[in-house]
This record gives sequence, structure tokens and C-alpha cells, in this order.
Amino acid sequence: MWPWEHIAVAYLTYSLGSRLVGRRPAATAAAAVAVGALFPDLVDKPLSWVFGVLPGGRSLAHSLLVAVPVVLLVGLVARDRRAGALGVAFSVGYLSHLPLDVLASGVFGGEFDTGFLLWPLTPTATRQPDSPAFVHLLEQHREFLAFLTSPVGRRYLAFELLLLLLASLVWWLDGAPGLGWLRRRAGGLRRLVHGS
Repeated sequence: MWPWEHIAVAYLTYSLGSRLVGRRPAATAAAAVAVGALFPDLVDKPLSWVFGVLPGGRSLAHSLLVAVPVVLLVGLVARDRRAGALGVAFSVGYLSHLPLDVLASGVFGGEFDTGFLLWPLTPTATRQPDSPAFVHLLEQHREFLAFLTSPVGRRYLAFELLLLLLASLVWWLDGAPGLGWLRRRAGGLRRLVHGS
């Protein structure tokens, strides 16, 4: 799945959970959800595609054998620093990533790949790309654009647009957590650049 899809599903999941316990996502929690949602790819893709250390882009950080200890460790550290909500937000993002990749493997590959969930005990279907990382990323984009021209691809695109619209709407209804922080940072950067 694409990064924005992971973030959208993770945010919707976290927002729903927050509402069930009577809270709204804070800016820091929204950021932690996004980081957690991208974390497996931020670890595995560079280690496989750039450095060639892992067998594929879905291996180490995509494995439950790593994900569960990481989530527990982040939760303990967050709790010790009195930031338990951030630990929960990161964990929701991280743990939502894995089933989405299983689903994506079935949609795009025709077969649901669950091997990476127990890597290295089970083999992963993904492999290191034959081309440099940037070229590989361009190839993936080209394949995805070709997929979107198919009937299934057009339905997928409609679903994706609805998902992004829904996530954006829920984020807005939650008070657009993080937007104020970004505005303050942009204002500080503007003052720094313009010297005022």
C-alpha cells in the first residue's frame, strides 16, 4: 500500500478508538499515528532497497516477531515519560500497517502474502529490487498507474479517493490536529528566512 493509505487507515482507526474513550486526537498523537503507520516501511525499504541488508521491503519491521516487542517497548517508554497516549497512537499506526500489507498483496499480487508476518521463520514473498532504489520506486509507480487503467484499478482508485476523503473529513472534524503546529513552524521558518 501507499504511505497515504497507511496513514489514512491508521488515523481513522485511532480517531475511532479515541472517540470510543471520549477523547479527540491531539496534534502529537496524530503525528505518532502517522510515524507508526509508516515505521515498517521506513525501516525495511531502505535496508532492503538501498543497503541490501534485508531480503525484501517487507521483512524485519513487518514481522510480528519484531512489531510486538517494538510496540511494547514504545508503550513502556511512553508510559514512563507520562506520554502513554503517544505510545498508543504509535502502536495503532504500526499494527494497522501489517494487515493492510497482507490485503494489498492480495489486491495487487492476486495472492495474500502472510509470510512476512513471521519473518525470518517463514520466507517473505517480497525481494530486493534488481534496480537502484529510485529506479525501483519509479517502476512501482509505473506499474501502479498501469493497474489504475484496468477495471479493478478504477474501482480501487475510487475506493482510495473515498478513503482519503473520509480520513480528511474525520481529521477536520477532530479539529485538524497538527495543523496549528505546522502553521507555527511555517511562521517561524518564514521569519528565519526573511529575517524579521
